[in-house]
Amino acid sequence: MPTVRDNVSYAYTRFMLAHRRAVRHFVKSALALIAIALLLETFLFNVNFFLSAGYNTISLDDELTLQQTDDGLYKLTAVNHTLEFSDLNTEVHNVHLDFDHEQPAQELTVKIHFTDEAHHTYFDSTEYTVGVPNVEVSTLSSQSEYINLNTTGLVQNLRIEIVGDEVSYPIRLAGLSLNAHHPFDFNTMRFAFTLGILALAFAFRPGSVIYRIGIVDAPRRSKAVIIAAVALEMCLLSSYLFLGSNLVGVATKDYNSGSWDGVSLVNVFEVGGDNAQQYAELAKAMAHGQLYLEEEPPQWLQDMSDPYDKGARDEAQKETGEEYLFDVAYYDGHYYVYFGVVPVLLFYLPFYLLTGANFPTAIGVLVAVLAFVLGCSALLDRFARYHFKRVSLGLYLLLQIPLVMCCGVLYLLKFPTFYSLPIALGLSFSVWGLYFWMKGRTSAAPERWYLAGSLCMALVAGCRPQLLVLSLLAFPLFWRPYITERRLFSPRGAREFACLAAPYLVVAAGIMWYNHARFGSFTDFGANYNLTVNDMTKRGWNIGRLAPALFAYFLQPPSATGVFPYLQPAPFDTTYMGQTIKEVTFGGIFACLPVLWILPFSRRILKLRISQRSTRTIAGVIVVLLIGGVIVALADAEMAGILQRYFADFSFMFLAAVVLLAFIVNENLPPGSTTQTLLMKVLLVLVALSVLYSALLCFVPETGWYSDIYSWAYRDIVETAQFWT
Repeated sequence: MPTVRDNVSYAYTRFMLAHRRAVRHFVKSALALIAIALLLETFLFNVNFFLSAGYNTISLDDELTLQQTDDGLYKLTAVNHTLEFSDLNTEVHNVHLDFDHEQPAQELTVKIHFTDEAHHTYFDSTEYTVGVPNVEVSTLSSQSEYINLNTTGLVQNLRIEIVGDEVSYPIRLAGLSLNAHHPFDFNTMRFAFTLGILALAFAFRPGSVIYRIGIVDAPRRSKAVIIAAVALEMCLLSSYLFLGSNLVGVATKDYNSGSWDGVSLVNVFEVGGDNAQQYAELAKAMAHGQLYLEEEPPQWLQDMSDPYDKGARDEAQKETGEEYLFDVAYYDGHYYVYFGVVPVLLFYLPFYLLTGANFPTAIGVLVAVLAFVLGCSALLDRFARYHFKRVSLGLYLLLQIPLVMCCGVLYLLKFPTFYSLPIALGLSFSVWGLYFWMKGRTSAAPERWYLAGSLCMALVAGCRPQLLVLSLLAFPLFWRPYITERRLFSPRGAREFACLAAPYLVVAAGIMWYNHARFGSFTDFGANYNLTVNDMTKRGWNIGRLAPALFAYFLQPPSATGVFPYLQPAPFDTTYMGQTIKEVTFGGIFACLPVLWILPFSRRILKLRISQRSTRTIAGVIVVLLIGGVIVALADAEMAGILQRYFADFSFMFLAAVVLLAFIVNENLPPGSTTQTLLMKVLLVLVALSVLYSALLCFVPETGWYSDIYSWAYRDIVETAQFWT
């Protein structure tokens, strides 16, 4: 009887006989990519190490006029935080501020002036020139402590000043030197990122084998690669969420250790302040048999004739000193949560009943986003395998990546708060609902698939009602079999249709009861009673708000600078002479996501599809997606305003339409033809630019994010990207 070793050896031999050439090519390619990444990390990304190797280092410790500590360190204080040196008469290539790494970490803004052969006095910005910019230095980031200077000839005078109002003094300085030797820094994260970019470029190059592997012709190979790619995406998304530890709300011995209880393997804690605990507080209230929050509104709020006027609320709060809850619904003397109730029933209430603790919202956002990625990939695979014949593995992956990464979920992970959770969960339920519907359309017994799909789609109403627009896809998906072919009027067809409709009726009944129990109306979700920056009860619908919103959501170009992460908040101006609700945004999707530039050709592509098919299912799906995206964007603008997280409400619809349009074009091109190769090249450029924008947006510093809370640690990310500074 053969042993396990014999079986393994036999399997290996058979595999190598069949795939020896491919394995050798893969190994050679992998080694080549690793070698290139190593060379880049060693020589290019450590260019300062080689440039500074020949510098003559000059220590200025003896010229420091600072108070010293008992252990020989220098102290920068609120009174004395300026260092000035005269008559240096030497070349200066860099300044090394050697801060004590044992002190509390903080990010410092350093202002440097110097005189050289081109400037006999200190110079600064003027109307026509820009002086030496301020530089950010972290007391815990060694790389940021080396500041390269671009001087002319010999430097005479040098002035270094710590500026800013939020500096925590004293600052402990171990020493200061000029022309320091920059240390060699092999950054494993940068090496891995570089290797990943090289691997992607190699995998998606025009001559890659992935464009010759058909989704339909090679189901096992394509599914294996797709599963691996999706798993990698999920790991990257999870890593990014846990990077922003200030918003995660879970602690271990090594992660968020300051909030670790010292006993549990993992414990949860509250993040984001009182306003961020709405869902958790609602779960507690439900556990105690009520639908309003347990916290009592202040008496002055209950006595106000118009509690929804923010200015009046703020004045009353100043007079009484009693605070109120912001961004909750207030009705008939109680606080309510107007956000969809499904996240509470799915996460918070069970978690509270089991543990007595608040469910960490960020984990819910992560679960929802990962479920969205899985559902989105499965749905795309379903369309590719059952409605098209020539979709290659390369085309699938080339379109799946922007569909997942550019639809706004990355921004939801950047701020994984209770604002993001309903959107992420609504998207997740939507893609899985569509997948189950699509599965049922080709099943011999579709009832269970229809029930599951409609239940997912109906639950969207309890998460993000705007996304119910995706339920309109039922018309192109089911119109022909149940209406045109009159299957609805057969006993089996009626049973199947009942499975499609029943979950909507059940969920609608539950939500209507929930609304009526709170606000006395079956259709009132409570958003109008929100205690926010404007009076929602009087907001209404005004066509004047649409033009600036459509520009901001769709057409506004991104605002960029030459400093990492390059993107900046987009400027906003409007002629609407009323109150506009506007948070920071970074450009419209049609300007920032070049992959959407396929949409202007939609009409011609749809005509081509309709001329070739007796059924119009795919064409109908595309039309509904495009119309639905516009409707949701307009609804968001009218009901709430212009906010970056709202891009996730509608971006997926346009991206999904682009995917199907690209599939149609590919279907009509001869495999391996010059035209198809050109299509792949164009798509590759458009996708790369779209993903690059979305990735950079992840690292734009914003209030409340990692860059704000842990600015000293964020500096390491900047130094990793800006290796030449």
